[in-house]
Amino acid sequence: MKKLLIIGSFFLFTINLSAQSAGFDSLVTTGIRQIYNIKFKDAETTFRKLIADYPDHPAGRFFLAMIDWWKILVNPDNESYDDIFFQKLEDVIYQCDQILDKNTENVDALFFKGGAIGFRGRLRAYRESWLKAADDGREALPIVERAANLDPGNLDVQLGFGIYNYYAAVIPDEYPLVKPLMLFFPSGDKQKGIEQLTNTAYNGKYAKYEARYFLMTLYYNFENNSNKADEFSKLLYEEFPDNPVFQRWRGRIAVRRGDMSLADSLFKDVLRKADINMFGYNFPKVIREAAYYVGAQYRNLNQVDSAIVYFERCVSVSREIEKEEESGFQINATLYLGMLFEAKMNKTKAIEYYERVLEMKEYGSSHAIAEESLKRLKL
Repeated sequence: MKKLLIIGSFFLFTINLSAQSAGFDSLVTTGIRQIYNIKFKDAETTFRKLIADYPDHPAGRFFLAMIDWWKILVNPDNESYDDIFFQKLEDVIYQCDQILDKNTENVDALFFKGGAIGFRGRLRAYRESWLKAADDGREALPIVERAANLDPGNLDVQLGFGIYNYYAAVIPDEYPLVKPLMLFFPSGDKQKGIEQLTNTAYNGKYAKYEARYFLMTLYYNFENNSNKADEFSKLLYEEFPDNPVFQRWRGRIAVRRGDMSLADSLFKDVLRKADINMFGYNFPKVIREAAYYVGAQYRNLNQVDSAIVYFERCVSVSREIEKEEESGFQINATLYLGMLFEAKMNKTKAIEYYERVLEMKEYGSSHAIAEESLKRLKL
């Protein structure tokens, strides 16, 4: 998952649906779970029913837009959903403005308007449109603050403030190019942000999954705490085992923790789901990553032939999609293939792969290792 997603993430939504009926609550809860389960058609049916049953409430239109957000999230390289996502957010903002014209203190309209603007900024940040993202952040933050002041007991509201407090404190140091934009925002408080997110992750009603997601990513990307990242990845994956984003994160975290057995199991399952064409698993970048880590575990176990099969799959997929620059996956897999064929005493294939490594960009010590290996093999 790109870190750019996190940069835009302090422009996030919070919601207040506590005053609605049990039927309303049931539809929203069902639809949210369908989104996280990647059951997009089911979620669309649910939220269209919500719109039909509660036409004056912005929740249905907002969550219809969230379906498109998750279509973007599972395959960020595909920008074909961007325009329809932006249009759906504009529909939410328009409906909220209509409500606020009649009642300036309508908490739901404030929350969903702030949320829609926030998600607009979130995608703009993801696409590196920083000035527009900053404008959305400036616009969204006071709207959410106003809503929070009207409903201070809402735990879900802490999601937005937790994300803001954490990333407003972290981003200026992590991303110097973004630092000038932060002059337009209040200063953050990293520890307070973690506390707010944790409270929402365990006690929130609708926003707990988003809070868990952000805690997982911040502990992995910024705090260098793989055990805490694993705590939240486990919660997400066990509840939504067919969500490719959550499953891949759990696998990556397992790799960093050195639990290659778990990573191997997770990524083999990713490949199984890709082979049966499950949405979100059947994208080349997903297959590339999974094949690499499965190959790595076979190499660790000295199962050379199996390792070769998966590294070759990783390289094959990589070469199809990496037109401008090779990824670390392709470079390392190619290097390991050289080593594996050398171990099999297949000098010709080993030389072929080592020479391919030298044709690629330098990645770590890839060139030095390949050059030394070639010297040894060509003696």
